Amino acid sequence: MNRDELLDQLTEDILAHVMRGSFPERELAASIKPEQLDERFEEYELLLDLHFILKSDIVDFVRDLRSHLRSVRTETRTTSRTRRGTVDGRINWNETMKKRYSEHPRDRSIFVCDDRTIDYDIPENIVLKRLISIVHTTIREAEEYLRDDYDWVQETWKGNEDLIDELQRIVERNVHVRRIRDPDSYEPTERMLTTAANSRHAVYREAASLLRTRERLFDGDADAIRALLEETAIAPDDQDSLFELFVLFRFVATLERLRENRPTYKTIATGRQEVARFEDEKEIVLYHDNSASDRNLSFVAEPDEDTETLSRTDKVQLEAQEIASDYFGREFRNHTGRPDVIVLEVISEDDDQHEYLIVEVKNSANVDTIRRGIKETLEYLAFLRVNEEFVFGPDEDEYFGSGWNGLLVTQDLEDETASLEDQTENPVTILQASELEQSLERILHEIL
Repeated sequence: MNRDELLDQLTEDILAHVMRGSFPERELAASIKPEQLDERFEEYELLLDLHFILKSDIVDFVRDLRSHLRSVRTETRTTSRTRRGTVDGRINWNETMKKRYSEHPRDRSIFVCDDRTIDYDIPENIVLKRLISIVHTTIREAEEYLRDDYDWVQETWKGNEDLIDELQRIVERNVHVRRIRDPDSYEPTERMLTTAANSRHAVYREAASLLRTRERLFDGDADAIRALLEETAIAPDDQDSLFELFVLFRFVATLERLRENRPTYKTIATGRQEVARFEDEKEIVLYHDNSASDRNLSFVAEPDEDTETLSRTDKVQLEAQEIASDYFGREFRNHTGRPDVIVLEVISEDDDQHEYLIVEVKNSANVDTIRRGIKETLEYLAFLRVNEEFVFGPDEDEYFGSGWNGLLVTQDLEDETASLEDQTENPVTILQASELEQSLERILHEIL
């Protein structure tokens, strides 16, 4: 799958899972944020706002903001108050005579006074204040990154670093901005946005337009989500994260189809990468990007002391060579490597039996890379431990489980390769991206 195909599929996945509130937003944000950003930006909404302020329209808005604020609109508000014996403001003689006649006959010390004040809290200004607040808050969180030379900043804030200081001065010192009240959490309302959008003043129309763009992003508009993935979240040459996320969502969607109950989705926490949990007659837990250490799972390679039989390391080397030879129809030499994985744990409540599926993901169609992925998957299987005890073994023909415990997912290959049925005798199954949707269910059936 090329990058455009991955983006299209992930847009659908995010709309289907994340925007309906079922998939942990923190897991998504952690997967798509630029590597340079710290953990604050694993907060999904903050990452969306970072994308929002990277728009060139926002930079233009901030650049013109000071001049626009000179002509900010206000309204005059008149407050009437009844006074006895004193005059505070302009006397409203018409209301004064009515008050004396209806409530205080023959009392000539009663006066109704009008007090006129300038009101900044009109709908257009609430819209403007909300936009300024969003941009200012997000820039303050991301300032150290916007001032440095990161590719994902693009050309928006590069060379415009002085605008960050300018915005800070406006928020702290501009009399017009300070006099506008802070919007409530539910503001601006749709009526406020409509009023601003129909204003004669360009600054209000632009503020309403930009806030509506942000709303579309937060509401899960497909074009806005795709722009998030394409323009600001992933570096143009980094498809590995996209591909891993694609595979993870295929697992989530397939497990949802296979199980009658709805899963419980988790937010990533330190030391635990649990993504989803299904609980019925069997407990199914899906982990991502770690060895699920909170379940006492580990992958520790240690040489076996028994030299009369093949060590687990030797067995990995031999099996990897044989599987790659069978799959590609040619002979290879072995080498090493070890990246992260997806782990699926299945627990049977009746007899407390555990089953595991170890998934390695290679965003490549390169033969040598796939061979390395085969070997790495075998290493995970051979050295998978629970409470420091090997899961598979002790005999060497059991080092890799039942034959359905290891899965390698690769990019699509042009050459003809072994089908799923042809691989049933191998301890690691290899699926290409285009095969995942159709064949993953069969593999999960074997594990479940």
